Amino acid sequence: MRFRAFAAQNMAMTMSQNDVQVQQKEEGEEDEQSMSRSDSGEDSLDGLMKHRCPLTPSLSPRKRTTSQSKTEPPLLRTNKRTIYTAGRPPWYNVTGTTFKEAFVIGLCGGSASGKTTVANKIIEALDVPWVVLLSMDSFYKVLSKEEQELAAKNEYNFDHPDAFDFELLVTVLRKLKKGKSIKVPVYDFTSHNRRKEWKTVYGANVVIFEGILAFANKELLKLLDMKVFVDTDSDIRLVRRLKRDITDRGRDIAGVIKQYNKFVKPAFEQYIEPTVQVADIVVPRGGENFVALDLIVQHVHSQLEKRKLRWDISALASAHQGQPLPKTLSVMESTPQVRGMHTIIRNKETSRDEFIFYSKRLMRLLIEHALSFLPLKPVSVETPQGTVYEGKRLSGKRITGVSILRAGETMEQALMAVCKDIRLGKILIQTNHDTGEPELHYLRLPKDISEDYVILMDSTVSTGAAALMAVRVLLDHDVQEDKIFLLSLLMAEMGVHSVAYAFPRVRIITTAVDKNVNDEFHIIPGIGNFGDRYFGTDAPSDWYESDDGMDY
Repeated sequence: MRFRAFAAQNMAMTMSQNDVQVQQKEEGEEDEQSMSRSDSGEDSLDGLMKHRCPLTPSLSPRKRTTSQSKTEPPLLRTNKRTIYTAGRPPWYNVTGTTFKEAFVIGLCGGSASGKTTVANKIIEALDVPWVVLLSMDSFYKVLSKEEQELAAKNEYNFDHPDAFDFELLVTVLRKLKKGKSIKVPVYDFTSHNRRKEWKTVYGANVVIFEGILAFANKELLKLLDMKVFVDTDSDIRLVRRLKRDITDRGRDIAGVIKQYNKFVKPAFEQYIEPTVQVADIVVPRGGENFVALDLIVQHVHSQLEKRKLRWDISALASAHQGQPLPKTLSVMESTPQVRGMHTIIRNKETSRDEFIFYSKRLMRLLIEHALSFLPLKPVSVETPQGTVYEGKRLSGKRITGVSILRAGETMEQALMAVCKDIRLGKILIQTNHDTGEPELHYLRLPKDISEDYVILMDSTVSTGAAALMAVRVLLDHDVQEDKIFLLSLLMAEMGVHSVAYAFPRVRIITTAVDKNVNDEFHIIPGIGNFGDRYFGTDAPSDWYESDDGMDY
């Protein structure tokens, strides 16, 4: 049911500027949080004229640099918590299928209407940890040389539908809605070109898509579960645009007004304003309309509850009971030496020094064993005696090691001792207490990892939840599934089945497989908390066993 939300009176903003700090902002969209309310005088022309305005026209290009930040973390920080705004990797349930589609909110409105502020306040009020922010500014078309010259003279219409790559935008949003990872172009507004590096973004429970023409394409509208139009007075929008372009982008007032009258205003009247008819909610005054924002948040919460986007770890635990171990599993031979080292590290009375020493010995044997599964090609070399030796060499570009923090990091030293000059990456996965889901919090992978054989390391694997996500991350970075080798000192049968079921071409290699897990999903008989025993620490309650040697 379409309805229009109005507040009876303008409400004073109760949140200070420091309460919300956006570390990754979609460039090209205004940041109204640095501006006061319209009745304070800051959005008036008198307030604008306090700023120094050049008297002569300037043809300098627009000073916004890129469509989104490359280096700053994708976070929205409040005074109470941190919200991740680049999504999180999609992953499978026990049937091998992904969860239900994300809930997509479309935000439309004129330039400087307050879309970004509304988006940020919706995210904060939703109180969900994983949200994707997608801006139309990332999808401007690459300009030709002639179009770039027009843009430098304020003669190019950036507000016309033809200025956007809707085909790419629809493709990207469709994948996000399905929970898949996507690559978002980084648009350089100085050169009016896309940069070579594109940004990887994951799906999430909620996707917020904002732009001046968010409702202008029929295919886009089909992907939006909720359509919100931010309606701000045209005088306020003009003043905001003047202030932004003059103070932040070094442009002159005459050029800004010329562009506004020639392109911005006509485009709003012809393409943007009519789309208010398809909106589910119209929000006057943008981020100050708390009544409208509350209505939006209530509706989204009800939809998320219906979709039940929760991870059922108990279902994962019982999904593969009684099945034979997969053929992709390789368990190192339990020689007397290997069994003796297991006896030492499993013994709760073993000192930390001995635990570390024998764990390292076992790790090196495991890695040596794993390297034997890498494809080798025949090669001939000449010996110092002048004779030919028929040998073997790696059939591939290189090997990269990736550790699942924190316990997986303990295996890096053994890997570096065996593989000279190997590249290393790291993944940190933690649990969400409210949903029980494993969530990606940190990721650092070497460049061009898609061409490598990847050794994914974790000390223990119990349910396999963190390993599932880590493999999914590697696949999202175009690593081939049959080039991923999951190594762990100890695994539970449940974790082996979970990984093998979801990713049947991943090679699983371990020194031992224990049959059971207890109600807390600890491996039985197990090895204890590997991270705590190795580092001599107490495990934080919110770390996955994978991170401490206890993979849930």
